[in-house]
Amino acid sequence: MEPKKKDILEQALKLFMRFGIKSMTMDDVATQLRISKKTLYEHFSDKNDLVEQVVMGVCKHHRITIEAICERGLNAIDENHEITKFIVAQIGGVHPSVQFDLQKYHPKAWNILDETERTDIYRCVSTNLKKGLKEGLYRDDLDVEVITRLYFARMDATWDGQVFPQDQFNISEVLWKHFEYHIRGIASKKGLDYLEKKVKKERP
Repeated sequence: MEPKKKDILEQALKLFMRFGIKSMTMDDVATQLRISKKTLYEHFSDKNDLVEQVVMGVCKHHRITIEAICERGLNAIDENHEITKFIVAQIGGVHPSVQFDLQKYHPKAWNILDETERTDIYRCVSTNLKKGLKEGLYRDDLDVEVITRLYFARMDATWDGQVFPQDQFNISEVLWKHFEYHIRGIASKKGLDYLEKKVKKERP
């Protein structure tokens, strides 16, 4: 990808995260990025195209970062913790309307995000479960497929805004509670002991 287009995608993402997607027109994007509309349209056919390519870039960034975490040789609980830390950092500056805007006004981009993230998360969660089983940190009676699907169901509830309205809950705190809830539900005695020490150290 040429540097100019890469820069536009990175800056457009920041705008969407700050202001939401629906509120930003192509004119607004060009003005905020201090480029001409002609330059913008040289790289993207319309706003849908821009949003879709931004979403694909986000998915790629998430995948690369999480794969890098998984390659660090951490144990399963530490790996899960680092991935949660990354997710929390990512959602910190997200405008509350982004998910709604994608679903209602850019369904193709939403499907790209939803399907790609589901595939990546499924692989990440199931691989982490198998790793924890081998390390003895997770219970040896776990059904990896069932637990992975339960994880999805809980995350969907976390994100949909109905169970945890953003005006009542801090989503970052909810994600950390989800992390502890998940690990406590699958950890062996060895894993629980490790988690207790980690929680005291990381989140006093």
